[in-house]
Amino acid sequence: MTDSMVSASRFLDAALLFCAGIFQFMALKQSCLSQCRSPMGLLLSEWRDGARGALLMGMRHGTYCVGCCWALMALLFVGGVMNLLWIAMRSAAVLIEKVLPFGVSAARAMGLAMIGGGLWVLLAA
Repeated sequence: MTDSMVSASRFLDAALLFCAGIFQFMALKQSCLSQCRSPMGLLLSEWRDGARGALLMGMRHGTYCVGCCWALMALLFVGGVMNLLWIAMRSAAVLIEKVLPFGVSAARAMGLAMIGGGLWVLLAA
């Protein structure tokens, strides 16, 4: 890692891109994404009264969100944790996956792009 929290290893960068790209196609990703895309569905099906219930519902929904986005967030180390353009690109990817009707297809297309990016990083040296 450099001082600006960017990976200094092309092998780590390639591994993170491969991992994130492959994760885009996994059933776990799709399962978490389907739950995270509909927070209202979670509220309606898992409602619990009181502050403790709200905490449990929030933790459950947060778990689904982390489950579908952890690999995309790990890519921050490839482009830089403090790089606003890179952060905006990751945020746009998450928004597209979660909000747009073609989010699942977009997630898979992004997965292919990440795998291609990993190959490019690995072979470009």
